[in-house]
Amino acid sequence: MKTASQPSLLIPVILAGGIGQRLWPLSRTEHPKPFLTLPQGDTLFGKTVARAAVLPNVSTILIIVSEDLLPTVRAFVEKTLKDSGAHAVRAMFLTEPCRRSTAAAIASATLWAQQQYGDEAMLLVLPADHLIEDQTAFATAVQRARQLASQGRLVTFGITPDRIETGFGYIEAGEALPSENAMPPACRIARFIEKPSEAEARRLLAQGHVFWNAGMFCFHAGDVSQAFAHHAETLWNATQHAWQQAHTPQSDIWMLEHVSFSQVPAVAFDRAIMEKTGDGAIVCGAFDWNDIGSWTAWTDLIDEGRDGNRLHGDVIAHTSRNTRVYAESRLIATVGVDDLIVAETADAILIAHCDAVQDVRALTETLMAQNHPSCHTPRTVTLPWGRYTVLRENAGVKIKEIEVAPGAALSLQRHRFRSEHWIVTQGTARVTRGEESFLIQHNESTFIPAGVKHRLENPGETPLVIIEIQCGSYVGEDDIERFDDVYGRTISNNHKGKAD
Repeated sequence: MKTASQPSLLIPVILAGGIGQRLWPLSRTEHPKPFLTLPQGDTLFGKTVARAAVLPNVSTILIIVSEDLLPTVRAFVEKTLKDSGAHAVRAMFLTEPCRRSTAAAIASATLWAQQQYGDEAMLLVLPADHLIEDQTAFATAVQRARQLASQGRLVTFGITPDRIETGFGYIEAGEALPSENAMPPACRIARFIEKPSEAEARRLLAQGHVFWNAGMFCFHAGDVSQAFAHHAETLWNATQHAWQQAHTPQSDIWMLEHVSFSQVPAVAFDRAIMEKTGDGAIVCGAFDWNDIGSWTAWTDLIDEGRDGNRLHGDVIAHTSRNTRVYAESRLIATVGVDDLIVAETADAILIAHCDAVQDVRALTETLMAQNHPSCHTPRTVTLPWGRYTVLRENAGVKIKEIEVAPGAALSLQRHRFRSEHWIVTQGTARVTRGEESFLIQHNESTFIPAGVKHRLENPGETPLVIIEIQCGSYVGEDDIERFDDVYGRTISNNHKGKAD
C-alpha cells in the first residue's frame, strides 16, 4: 500500500457513451439521455461537465463519446465551460467508433492518461447522465476518494438507499477504513450485487450496510492499469492494441480505430475489475444522486399536481390519478386512468404501467433488433450550428424546418441525389451556391441544384429559420459530401458522409 499523499492534478473522465434505453422514445442512439433537455432546463451532460470543472486542481477534462456525437458534444462543452466560468479548464476528447461498455472506455482513458501524464495521473470517472445538485457534498466525497486513491486503492462511490429500488446495482460494505478531518466514511468492499428483485432489495435495505452503486470511480492510472493487467488481461491487451491504432486529427481529439476497438470485450468495469480487486474501497457519498434511469425518475423532476399527477407539455388529465405524462409535440388527454406513464414525441408514443418502467429497456432492444428508425434519430436533431426538425418525409421528398444560431454556419457541402429549396421564415440567410454568395430574407427563397456546392449561414443577431424542401431519388441524411467545416467535423470525400 502506498504512503498517503495528495496529488496536485485531478483529471475527470466523463463517460458519455450511454444510450438510456429505458427513456425511449425520448432517448435515441443519436440523441441519448445525457444530452436531453431536462424538464427544468439544462442537460445531465452539461451539469456533469460544470460539476467536474469546478473541482479543486482540475485543469483538464477527458470526455469519452461516440464518434458520431463528437461535433455536437465538442461545441456543447466549449459553451458549458464558458458559462460555468471555468475558462482555464480545457476539454480533451476520446472517441469510440462502437460501444464496448465501461471497462473498455476506462481502459482507453487510462492509456491516454499514462501517455499524457504518467502513472501518477489521478482519474475521477463520472458517468455523464447523473444528476447531483449538492456540489459541496460531492466535492467533499471526491476529496475523500482522492485520499484513498493516493494509498493505491481503487475507489468507488456508494449512495445510501432511501427506497426499494430494483433498477440500481448495490454494494455491500465491509470493514470500515480510518477517516480523518471529518471526511465522509469509507469502507472496504465486501461484494457487488447486480440489480436485485424487489424481495432481495427489501432484504438488503433491512440488512443495512449496503449502498447503491453510483458507477463513479477514482484511482491512479498506474494502479488501475496494473489491475487491468492482472484481472482482465485479454481486455487490457485488446485495448492496448486499439490504442496503438488510434489517430489524432486535432490536438484535442483522439479517435480509436473501429476494427481494433470492436475486438475489445464488452464488459462493465465493475465486473472486470472492481469485483476482483483486493484494493477496492467505497466512499459513502452524502450528496444527492439520481441516474435518471427510468421514466419514473425522469417524471419525478416534474412538479406533482392534482391527484398525484405529474404533467409536462400540452396535457389534460381528467379523472386520472398518479399518472405521469410527458408530451413533446401535441396534446395528450387522459380520461379515467390510474398509474400510467405516457411519453410522447413527434414520431412515437410510449404507454406503460408505472410498475413496468424497467421493462422499457426490453422494448427498446426489440426495436433495435428490428432496426426501427425510432431507435436512432429523433425528428428534432441538435447540431453545433443549431437544429433541424423533420416535418414530413415520403419517397423522394423530405421537408425540414432548420434553425441556425446567430453567427453560425453549416458546412460547405453538396449532395449527389437531391436538390433543395430554401424558404426563409425568420431572419436573414447568407447563401453560398457555387461561385455565388447572396442574402435572402423573410418570405424569400432560393434553389440549390443537386451536385452544386453550397453553404447556409446566419449573419444576423437573431436565429435564422428556413423551410427546406428536399427532392430527389434519395433524401437520406447520409447523402452529403463535406468540403469545409468551421466546427472541425470530418471532411468527407464520398457521397455517404454524416448528416450535417
